[in-house]
Amino acid sequence: MTYSSGSLINQKKWILLFHFIIGAIIGVLLLHPLTTMVFWYEYKGLIEFPGNSPIEFLIQRLITEFKFELMPMSFVFALLGGIVGLLFGLYHIRLSGQKNLVRSLEHELAEELPLLIARGESEHLEFKSTYRWDVRQQRTNRALESIVIKTIAGFLNREGGTLLIGVEDNGNIIGIDSDFQTLKHKNRDGFERALMDTVKTSLGGNACALLHCRFHDIENKTICRVIVESAVEPVYYHEDSVARLMVRTGNSTRELDAREAHAYLSSRTTKSFSL
Repeated sequence: MTYSSGSLINQKKWILLFHFIIGAIIGVLLLHPLTTMVFWYEYKGLIEFPGNSPIEFLIQRLITEFKFELMPMSFVFALLGGIVGLLFGLYHIRLSGQKNLVRSLEHELAEELPLLIARGESEHLEFKSTYRWDVRQQRTNRALESIVIKTIAGFLNREGGTLLIGVEDNGNIIGIDSDFQTLKHKNRDGFERALMDTVKTSLGGNACALLHCRFHDIENKTICRVIVESAVEPVYYHEDSVARLMVRTGNSTRELDAREAHAYLSSRTTKSFSL
């Protein structure tokens, strides 16, 4: 569904008007009585109020607040409530705009995904058939998870990149529906949760903040796109109490030996100081 600029402006005006009216009603029926209660407690020993209790006084004010002599005060509270309602309305419009922008960007990502796959793997793009489902043995193979996590670590330690899970090395799309069946929650949320849990365990909690999962449907199959940012500090892959340094080189990910790791860390330190 598309909207013209005029219809969008009118829609925003109605949203703001609605929030103003609701705010004004709340101001009169809630804010005014609450202020009255505070006033009663503060001055009950100095001023004679109608009623013997704050509740009686509150009821009396609710009954009389629409009388002519109290209309100016009711109008003030209606205006205050309306202003607060407008602020909430502006926040609602801004939040809706951000959600629409995210949907638009995800739609654009989905449209260009086939072109991305057609280019093939590169330094910033990697394909993985599945996350933990062994296609050859037709069973769950948790060892496959380590391959995925090592690839993510390699991207983190270089310039970032994109990992497509559900795509074979030759670009053939097989999807991750078989992976869903290995999860406790057999859906996209369950897949993302399982992936993030493994990343947290193997790479540390800070790495999770640098990953962004998006799901796309192509040829009636679900693909998980993992967008990986570049990490400021080196990220180590922990396996059997051993910390391994994985780096993306060309279109593959490999572990650096001691000499290479030292040179790599030295180069990162030099870059940090130069910045």
